[in-house]
Amino acid sequence: MHRPPLSLPTPEWFTADASTLNVALVYPMQGPAGIFGPTCGACARLAAEEVNKAGGVLGRELRLIEVDGGAAPRRVAEDVEVLVASGAVQGVTGWHISSVRQAVAPRIAHRVPYVYTALYEGGERTEGVFMTSETPSWQLLPAMRLLAESRGVRRWFVVGNNYVWPRHTARAARGYARACRGRVCGEVYLPLGAEDFEDVLRRIEWADADGVLMLLVGSDAVRFNRAFAASGLDRRCLRLSTLMDENMLMGSGPAATVDLYSTAGFFASLADRNTLDFHGQYADRFGLEAPTPGSLGESCYEGVLLLAALIERARALDVAAIGATADRVSYEGPRGLLSLDGRHVRQRIYLAQADGYDFNVLAQLRAPHDLR
Repeated sequence: MHRPPLSLPTPEWFTADASTLNVALVYPMQGPAGIFGPTCGACARLAAEEVNKAGGVLGRELRLIEVDGGAAPRRVAEDVEVLVASGAVQGVTGWHISSVRQAVAPRIAHRVPYVYTALYEGGERTEGVFMTSETPSWQLLPAMRLLAESRGVRRWFVVGNNYVWPRHTARAARGYARACRGRVCGEVYLPLGAEDFEDVLRRIEWADADGVLMLLVGSDAVRFNRAFAASGLDRRCLRLSTLMDENMLMGSGPAATVDLYSTAGFFASLADRNTLDFHGQYADRFGLEAPTPGSLGESCYEGVLLLAALIERARALDVAAIGATADRVSYEGPRGLLSLDGRHVRQRIYLAQADGYDFNVLAQLRAPHDLR
């Protein structure tokens, strides 16, 4: 069977050079998540440039080797393992779905530090893996609680893609709904790349749901938003997503995002010092016409900063040495001054409502104890 060529960089990147520290940046260049892939790459490159302006990592220039994280999980894992095994990279970071993380981590995490930047279902304990983004108990539970209190949402319907993150998050959501004196009244899981939502919309209407929990990735969520609005369900049922950024709002269009909520650790509309500094640097580097750096792309900026901080703190590239000092690591970026707790970054989480092509941040959420 013919195998397509590796989606890897050109050969000159594979030359070992003691003056550089090469990092595999794994982010989606195709598939449903490809809609925010350009911001992932741009934000990571900006972070690398900032790190290098400050002296690099252990005195070495940080360079990014981009890998397409939108390919099939096994293919991505093979590509990343080739880079690690050949000594071409000394670390891995980036946004990619949990199925990719689960394929990549066992192959490389014991060899090089791996900073995973996507919000995910929780529970990752592979040695050498560090997480920068949100988990359901910190992100979803307080958002569902606030919407139950302020909007009276009691009957939730889950619409997700059919892989580990949506299914595990939905399992948690059943308990969260009960804790908010409600329940999940229906669940549907669709393949990545889904386009036909007619049956799903009919089931939401029959279930008499007053809230839809969207666990759809990228362009799948965009198409669902359009179909949802076209059906008229947006007049009787709100939507909550834990994976929705400004680029997805733009793809959906304002008419398709009425009564749509999102919860995340970063929104482009936040106006604190750290966020404004980041936007200024991003605009100076990429111009005013560059894709909006929403929470999903911005997470890759966080990933590069955390990886650099982990290595600097340990003064080594050894995974065991990095793990031994990780609980003393902190760094400052667009989300503020952050530190690690159990290899997860702890951060503020917000609830926002779609307002045209932007988000109106409504509240900072009170996070419960995270069971991870």
